[in-house]
Parts: sequence; structure tokens; C-alpha cells
Amino acid sequence: MSRLVNDLIKNGYLKTDIIIDAFSEIHRVNFIPKELESEAGANIPLPIGYGQTISQPLTVALMLELLDPGLGHNILDVGSGSGWTVALLSSIVGTKGKVTAAERIPELYEFGKKNADKFNFVKKGIAEFYNIDGSKGYEKNSPYDRIIVSAMTEDIPRPLKEQLKVGGKMVIPVHNDIWYIEKKGEDDLYIEKYSGFSFVPLIHKSND
Repeated sequence: MSRLVNDLIKNGYLKTDIIIDAFSEIHRVNFIPKELESEAGANIPLPIGYGQTISQPLTVALMLELLDPGLGHNILDVGSGSGWTVALLSSIVGTKGKVTAAERIPELYEFGKKNADKFNFVKKGIAEFYNIDGSKGYEKNSPYDRIIVSAMTEDIPRPLKEQLKVGGKMVIPVHNDIWYIEKKGEDDLYIEKYSGFSFVPLIHKSND
């Protein structure tokens, strides 16, 4: 187990065995540009090009613990970027689950897909990548047990609310707060807010 993972456990950010196992197996170094590989173990965000970053491991750990993913879940990952969270989630959901990755920037869509398939998650059919506006979700694979958004939004996009199962959970940055959401009913969302974070904005098509 890496020093980074040990530190995240020691400081209370990683708590759940299945998430700890994913962090231990899916090393961040596989998801960053080669020139930054020496920084892979640092608990900081790192640039991946096109104005985007791979999130700070502490933030990813907190978001996944809130998300509470499990074996067999159907999960939507919006703003999938480097593919790290897709791979972590693919490791967690296993062969009976599915992770749908939505990335707006074509180059990062290709980068993330290539990185996730270093672990054969695309070949195995666990992870599917789409070069789309993630704020609209991906209705074809819905409804989702879990939705995670890795870029800042102004509010919860309506398609994501609609594509989340009743009983499902969503973790999404809104105005640099992390919102934890449980869908109690079709129009009934329970929300908790965690402040003190910073995210790049979620990119929408300019004509939306």
C-alpha cells in the first residue's frame, strides 16, 4: 500500500474496504502526463492539459466515500478527464457493474479511455467512454445507482436528477461546495453540503 493511501486512511478520508482496495490497486501515476509522474504520490491536484486537472486524492477519496459505490452498481461519471475515477469505480463495481464516462473535451476523452484500459476495464465492458456534454447525462444507460461529477456546476443539471434512480446517490461540486444528494422520491432530494474545495468548471456546449 502506498504512502499516499496510508495517509488518506490515517487521516480519516479513506474508510471503506472496497474503496481502499481500489485506491491500492489503481495507481494515480497511470493517469497523469509522463512529465508529472514524479508528482503522482503528492496529495495535490495536477494539470492534465486543456485547462483541466486530475483532482487531489483527498478530494477523490472524500467524494467516493460519500458516493458509497458498490459491487454491481450502474454509475455515471461526469467530467471523467484522466479516467482515474472511472478506473477506481470500475474496480469497485466489478464485472456485473457498469461505469459510463462522459467527457466533453475530445483529447481528454481519448486520454481517459486509454488510461482506464491499462486495467482492461473498457475491454471487459465495465467502463464505457463517451465524448459528450456530461451535464445532459447519458440517458441510454440510465437509470443510475450513483452519479459522480468531477467539475463545478452552478446547480444540479436536471437530466442528472432525472437519470438518478430513486434511492440513488449523487456527489457533485456546486459553487466549490461538494453536495451529497440522495434521491428520496422523483421530486424529493436530500442534500448535504461540504465546503472548502476548488474545482474546474463543467464545460457545456456553447449553444446549450
